[in-house]
Order: sequence, then structure tokens, then C-alpha cells
Amino acid sequence: MSTTGPTAAETSSGTSVANRYGTQKRRPGGKTPKVLAGVALGLAVAAAAVVAAISGNPPVSAKDVGFHLSEPLQAMVDFEVTKDPAATAECAVQVLNEQYAVVGWKSVTIGPNAVEEGADGGRTTAHRVQLRLESNGVSGGVNSCWIIKH
Repeated sequence: MSTTGPTAAETSSGTSVANRYGTQKRRPGGKTPKVLAGVALGLAVAAAAVVAAISGNPPVSAKDVGFHLSEPLQAMVDFEVTKDPAATAECAVQVLNEQYAVVGWKSVTIGPNAVEEGADGGRTTAHRVQLRLESNGVSGGVNSCWIIKH
């Protein structure tokens, strides 16, 4: 009579695991992992440089200067815009209430200006906008600006 069960050598934990799941794969040796890591690091640095170059100097920016309620349900927002003097920009100005909800909003066009206007060779100009409000506001300023014509 022959036995069909595993021998004592086959029941050791290493052998039974190898029989069940297969033998271990060899890891790649040598310089391959280091080269791949170097290439990945180089690509990451290049991508970061591109993002920094694109977003480093925006074509238009705004700075909030002041806000006050001029009449019931009306507010004045003062701000400065920095852009190329020959460009035309559009700015979204808003007033918020205590719960940070928008209660007044207006889109304002900032046209080209002379080099003598404003500061920094005509790049930075001051603006004042009056907005009607749906309810009392507590703060106001520029939400965003963008160039519409260069």
C-alpha cells in the first residue's frame, strides 16, 4: 500500500507555503530602482517649475482697500487693481453678510489707462464701486479679476 499524503519534508511551513502560493519572485537588483526613482524625481521637479512659472506672475491682481455702508442697503467698496496699463480687466466685487453669504455683487470693467495714472507706471490704479445690497452687509471686496482684452 502506498501513501498519498505529504512527506515530513513537505509539511514544513516553507515548503507548504511555496506549494500553495508559489515561490518568491526575485527583486530587481542593481541600478534599476535608483534610475527609476531619479527619473520620477526629475519629472516632479520639472512639473513644479512649470507650475511656478505659470502662476508666479499673474496678469492681473486686486487688493481690497476699504468698505463702508453708504446708505441703508448700499455699500462702497474701495480696491486697487494691478495690471498691464494697456489691458482691460473685469473684476467681480462682492459684499458679504455675517454668515458669509453674498448680499451684493457687481462686475466692474477696468479699462486701459495712461502710464501717468495711478502708481507703478500706471500698473496699479485705485477704484471705488457702489453696490446695492439685498440685506445688511459686514464686509466687501474683490472676489476675483481676469483680463478680458490685452
